Amino acid sequence: MTDAAPTSTVKSAMRTLDILELLVAQGRPLAAHEIATALVIPVSSLSYLLTTLAERGYVEKLGRRYGPGAGLARLQPGRSADDVIARAGPIIRSLRLRLNETVGFFVPKGHEVEAAVSEIGTQALRYSLEVGRRAPMHAFAAGKAILATYSEDELAEYLATSQREAFTRHTLTTEAELRQEIETIRRNGWARTREEHTAGIQGIARVVMAGGRASGAISIAVPLPRVTPAFEAQAIEALKNAVDLLEHPDDAERKPAA
Repeated sequence: MTDAAPTSTVKSAMRTLDILELLVAQGRPLAAHEIATALVIPVSSLSYLLTTLAERGYVEKLGRRYGPGAGLARLQPGRSADDVIARAGPIIRSLRLRLNETVGFFVPKGHEVEAAVSEIGTQALRYSLEVGRRAPMHAFAAGKAILATYSEDELAEYLATSQREAFTRHTLTTEAELRQEIETIRRNGWARTREEHTAGIQGIARVVMAGGRASGAISIAVPLPRVTPAFEAQAIEALKNAVDLLEHPDDAERKPAA
């Protein structure tokens, strides 16, 4: 008896696994033509597989590129305690207690960021932030902090494909403005927005890296009447400590931000 030739169903399954393994191994989003070339998959077949994987959350579409999706975490439920979002909870809480301002941990979702963890300040004048809320990258401090980690190709694609609404007269929407802002963020190590999404609110954020990629960003939202040079310096230092804790969870010498 001879072995039966692989069926199209088996071939599709193998290609699906190849796609996932490639995206995880690369550590950066890939364009469809890069995936097709690397895996020798016809573009028509690849399009169908990527669409299916994206619908199930195993692949995330980022403009014209594709990266690993949040759904992959469902395949390893035993490791959920090690997930950066789970570890962010107490760190975000300690930041809120220290500064008494609204603090959030945001994760990238295409051209947006989504609040995965939120702690709201208790002062009468405060910014409200719900878990699950999304905002465009260009107008949020957390989004800008993540954009500053993009390669030139990734940034060019974002600028070419994103819809950048002007929420206030302060919102930066042009390519020139955003490129200049991103260069400033890269030099400083932190991002700022000032009434770019919400009137009367300043955002301050730092990116959190994991495996060479931006896993998210921690952001503080402060009403302008309470923004002083002293407070901003305190917030930037507190953010640095919080990011260090998330990026180096096994460093026993580090102390909580609170």
